[in-house]
Amino acid sequence: MADELSQLRRELQALAGRVAMLEGWAAGEVLDRPRAAPERGALPEEAFWALEGLQTRLADVASESGGAVMLIGSLTLPGGAPVAWQQGADAAGLLDADWSDRAAVFGALAHPVRIELLRHMLNGVQATADLAAIDGLGTTGQLHHHLRQLVAAGWVRQSGRGSYEIPAARIVPLLACVVGVER
Repeated sequence: MADELSQLRRELQALAGRVAMLEGWAAGEVLDRPRAAPERGALPEEAFWALEGLQTRLADVASESGGAVMLIGSLTLPGGAPVAWQQGADAAGLLDADWSDRAAVFGALAHPVRIELLRHMLNGVQATADLAAIDGLGTTGQLHHHLRQLVAAGWVRQSGRGSYEIPAARIVPLLACVVGVER
């Protein structure tokens, strides 16, 4: 029964991700065409299908858009949970916006222990006691300090007493940040 419930949860998560992607696609978000050479771990050139689809969608939209920025991802976490997410924003709106309110969210990622905490959490370690047992994450007090910072920034939420998780809507943006800093 527990396996069936777990499977239903995974299927519901996957369905929610697909609906979110369809809603984003229907919104017609678009992106300009800068292409970088494939890097270590990058997908092959034909993997620009998302970019091509976005540009086609832009051409179909009868507006004078300055473009858009999107992030999209579909993966299966090491624990078997599927994650699919897409979000986009109008480029002009992003360029005109005040970014100072985003500093705390980026700042929460700016500590090596927090980045390592997030990596372990994505790999299935979510209980505070299990996180505290990992070398290099500091004392229990330091661990709770870092968890509070990640919760306040929205990267993590408490999922039960002594247990934390990364919300599904934050997994792809987090991984996009990691990919984005690759050189």
